[in-house]
Amino acid sequence: MTGDEPVAHQATARAMHRILYVEDNADNVAVLTTWLELEGDIEIIVASDGAQGVQAAAREVPDLVLMDLYLPVMDGFEATRLIKAQSPSRRIPIIALSAHAMDEDRAKAYAAGCDDFEAKPIVFTRLVTKIRRLLAA
Repeated sequence: MTGDEPVAHQATARAMHRILYVEDNADNVAVLTTWLELEGDIEIIVASDGAQGVQAAAREVPDLVLMDLYLPVMDGFEATRLIKAQSPSRRIPIIALSAHAMDEDRAKAYAAGCDDFEAKPIVFTRLVTKIRRLLAA
């Protein structure tokens, strides 16, 4: 690119980032997916429980995972441990998402292998800042 291309073309030329969002609440999925896809360079893959999240991480190898911690079938703590234990998914950054934001919850998320933590309700601008930081690392 020379910088002379129309702005619309420059925006579409950005590299797409694939994010796996592991969440069992359909409303949360709809809202956060819409917000993130409006960023223009993010594609969302959704898994509705921890076991599906582990399978999707191995199959899709996304650039980042947003992991709800309290999920059916397998909780986000165990799903994170399994993702971080497998190759090639072990290097994928994971941001824990939880309405349980006490220090013990955060510590448990980090001990499971999460790279960051965002309390619900989500502050979108703060979450995007964390996502961008981890994607750039």
